[in-house]
Amino acid sequence: MSLYFTSLNSGSNGNCYYIGNSQEAVLVDAGISCKETERRMERLGLDMGKVKAIIVSHEHVDHIRGIPVLSKKHNLPVYITEATLRHSGMQLAGKTFSAAEPIEIGSLQIKPFVKYHDAADPHSFLISCGQARVGVFTDIGRPCGELAHHFSMCHAAFLETNYDAEMLDKGRYPIFLKNRIRGGHGHLSNNEALEVFLKHRTRHLSHVLLSHLSQDNNDPELVHSLFTRHANGTEIVVAGRYAETPVFHINPSEAPVPKLLPVPQQQVQLPAPSLLKASKQKNRPIQTTLF
Repeated sequence: MSLYFTSLNSGSNGNCYYIGNSQEAVLVDAGISCKETERRMERLGLDMGKVKAIIVSHEHVDHIRGIPVLSKKHNLPVYITEATLRHSGMQLAGKTFSAAEPIEIGSLQIKPFVKYHDAADPHSFLISCGQARVGVFTDIGRPCGELAHHFSMCHAAFLETNYDAEMLDKGRYPIFLKNRIRGGHGHLSNNEALEVFLKHRTRHLSHVLLSHLSQDNNDPELVHSLFTRHANGTEIVVAGRYAETPVFHINPSEAPVPKLLPVPQQQVQLPAPSLLKASKQKNRPIQTTLF
């Protein structure tokens, strides 16, 4: 079996990820408008009729903004935990889930697991169809054993690279916001994500989509270069804040779960001190919708 996947949008202005096979698909989060979701799927040649559900990671507005209209217009069930629904302010009859039991949608299996994030009941997901596995790992305050375990099973993954530590440290955000981002329940830095990638990837990891980049505290070229230097055959793609990515496809053979690659003996090569693009950032307003 195979899976198709794309990022329709990724960032604090809205998050929406499409994962499916030739018959059915799910959206993980819907943080852009219904109209924009439809427009981007149409540009990619994706059929909204194949989308069978929306899976919600947590209640922050950049992950749920489009759900009420999208779910009603297309009659889509919304899978959401009780605590997330209670804190979301959405008025809908959600289908509740927990990390104890996978969600079955046709031939798709969605395995939720709890993550560290500043939300009521946040989850990441591993989506499977046969042997094909795609992970959605964003809005993560710090790596944990669950993240390592599920990342090691992936043939492709959306992996958060929210901020460059130096850009955050030297940037214009107030200290309380900087501490919120890097305080263990906020977001993954580039280097934290790189460590996850290097330690827990397998030989079958064909694609990594670097996701949820901060507009003010990261640089797409910088983080793409960082991961590309260590890619070793994995395709590295930056998921954009204002446009969809291409649709990617994985079709692994019916084989046992691959063994982990050996952990590199050398130290991770951290990026050289980043050059802040002061001329571009000088007049930007501070965004507070980071979660």
